[in-house]
Amino acid sequence: MRYLPLTPDDRAAMLAAVGASSIDDLFADVPAEARLDGPIEGLPMHASELAVERHMAALARQNRAAGDGPFFLGAGAYRHHVPASVDHLIQRGEFLTAYTPYQPEIAQGTLQMLFEFQSQVARLLGTDVANASMYDGSTACWEAIVMARRITKRSKALLSNGLHPHYRSVARTMAKYTGDVLVDGDPSLEAGTDWAALADSVDKEVSCVVVQYPDILGRIDDMTKLAEACQAAGALLIAVVTEPVALGLIKSPGEMGADIVVGEGQAIGVGLQFGGPYVGLFACKSKYVRQMPGRLCGETVDANGKRGFVLTLSTREQHIRREKATSNICTNAGLCALAFSIHMTLLGEAGLRQLAAINHGRAQAAAAELAKVPGVSVMNDSFFNEFTLRLPADARATVHKLAEKGVLGGVSLGRLYPENDGLANGLVVAVTETVTEDDIAAFAAALKEVLA
Repeated sequence: MRYLPLTPDDRAAMLAAVGASSIDDLFADVPAEARLDGPIEGLPMHASELAVERHMAALARQNRAAGDGPFFLGAGAYRHHVPASVDHLIQRGEFLTAYTPYQPEIAQGTLQMLFEFQSQVARLLGTDVANASMYDGSTACWEAIVMARRITKRSKALLSNGLHPHYRSVARTMAKYTGDVLVDGDPSLEAGTDWAALADSVDKEVSCVVVQYPDILGRIDDMTKLAEACQAAGALLIAVVTEPVALGLIKSPGEMGADIVVGEGQAIGVGLQFGGPYVGLFACKSKYVRQMPGRLCGETVDANGKRGFVLTLSTREQHIRREKATSNICTNAGLCALAFSIHMTLLGEAGLRQLAAINHGRAQAAAAELAKVPGVSVMNDSFFNEFTLRLPADARATVHKLAEKGVLGGVSLGRLYPENDGLANGLVVAVTETVTEDDIAAFAAALKEVLA
């Protein structure tokens, strides 16, 4: 039985209060092609529970799991091996059912875990302080832009051409309601980043510059000079990291002067999970901590002098001083943060560096092998575990042909930038520790065949 507690008059009053004429108006920002205009095709209207289970199982069998064959997808979501102990520990009852730890006297375990998570993230990203996680990398990126506006009292943000287009899309959606001006553009199939041009464009109207490291094409650059240009103009440098394993080998953004570092923590402990849930990372210099969104766990001592943990800063919209909240995010990805923290603890610093070295080594081997395919070249001068290929044919069609041969051979730039014909032949390839020599050989052979 449907639960409809509101009368038609109740709904009409609520719609009038928000300025909408109908419930359909609330979905105006959802593209028409993404909305359902009737029942979901392929699902029976009425069936027994047993029949529904069988039907759904049959649909599920049509999916291809990442481990079913050669897998080279990346572009912001990465397949890494997650130790079985991570899943075992996060399913303990005290973690799996825990909510916001408002009562520290009964939530010390959860609070300590979040405190350790913050410590790990701050050290990994090279910053003074980190919060107790965000929803995901894209929303963390937007929250950083808003934070820069609060700090600088400016509303013009420069977004690097190498920033993930999905992150840019989230920022554009939110900026429609805040008045922020976003200046961005698409990348080009070139080995160099646009960071030097960004440094020349920073002026007294700019609140922040947002760069991705490594960027959407896998390129790696030194942001030191860009950080200096931002500092000279009174703007903030925001660095976005979508592949945190890379920081096991390359210098952290904080070390190079980034004021705010955000990112996606999925690569460590979380898994692909068909697109989510993931875990957003957010860190910054200590002088900006009171403008940081989300919440912060701190260490203290109780009345008996014993070590304890509490929510230290938590200016969120659901709290008493909600009119001064730095964010409308009303929770955090606590379970995913726990998975991140457990995996990071199991690795340790030496293990993370070793994992990163394995990733880079296998990516080098893959790039060298794929570059032997006639007509194919590697665009990057430098990369970690992800690089961009220039193909002699449209990459979207090539990806589909590779899939028919059982190889998931990367993410086509035509899919990410459908309106930019200049990127149509670009293919972003990710290589992690889960990729074998046989996988690389199969990819190279299939690519040679489909391009022949």
